[in-house]
Amino acid sequence: MSRRSRAVAWYVLLTALSLVVLFPVYMTLVVAISTPVDYLRAGQPLHPVAPQWGVFANAWTEGDLGRKFALSAVVTAVIVGCQLATSVCAAYAFAFLRFPGRRVLFAVFTATLLLPLEVTLLPNIDTVLRLGWLNSVQGLAVPFLATAFGTFLIRQGFLGIPRDLRDAARLDGLSHLQVLWRVAIPLTRPVIASFGVVAFLSAWNQYTWPRAVITEERWETVQIGLKSLSAATVEQGNVGPAAAVIAALPVLALLIVLQKQLIRGLTAGAVKG
Repeated sequence: MSRRSRAVAWYVLLTALSLVVLFPVYMTLVVAISTPVDYLRAGQPLHPVAPQWGVFANAWTEGDLGRKFALSAVVTAVIVGCQLATSVCAAYAFAFLRFPGRRVLFAVFTATLLLPLEVTLLPNIDTVLRLGWLNSVQGLAVPFLATAFGTFLIRQGFLGIPRDLRDAARLDGLSHLQVLWRVAIPLTRPVIASFGVVAFLSAWNQYTWPRAVITEERWETVQIGLKSLSAATVEQGNVGPAAAVIAALPVLALLIVLQKQLIRGLTAGAVKG
């Protein structure tokens, strides 16, 4: 097979995979803008039926999405900011500092990635109850202020910094904090930015944990609010999908703006220089 034929085959394969991934998104949009009764009568086709463009405004109002968006934005900002700070500092320590048990500690630290949320769910709920943090920003955010994934990813980026550059910075009299701020972070900005995107996606899309520590409607996040918009009647069957489309817009905008940094960062973080 020629090089041109292989390229065409790859494009065809990637196009097919893209269609498979995007098809559920497309159908969600079709269901959201279609009039529910007419759409069902038409046999649920692949195109909108009797579009109702005002459904997005209805979903925003009925679901009180403005307040839920604000709460989710605050919680997400706290989680992402703290995860970036703790991951950068821990990654620097594991990459550049020498102390007894460093390798073992890093292995144990990384092994926490193998623990699913369900394993730590009950202990964390018990801790939140004892601290009186139900229905609060700290209850929603504190269990996620640090992550082993961010430390691992950023550490890989730090290890790609030339040793001569680090030694030169130390010879110039820079402290560890100055080396971190002036050398390590600027050189690994794509890696850090890519982790920021991943952290944002994880925090914004949380459902299980908020569901466990929220008992009052006014503390519902966006993802919890989507559940409450489940249609009680057929006539309102497009309100929930419309709200889901609205909730996905911040994620879509972030991915469009930072897609290059995400790809560069994940690639750089996977290679040790």
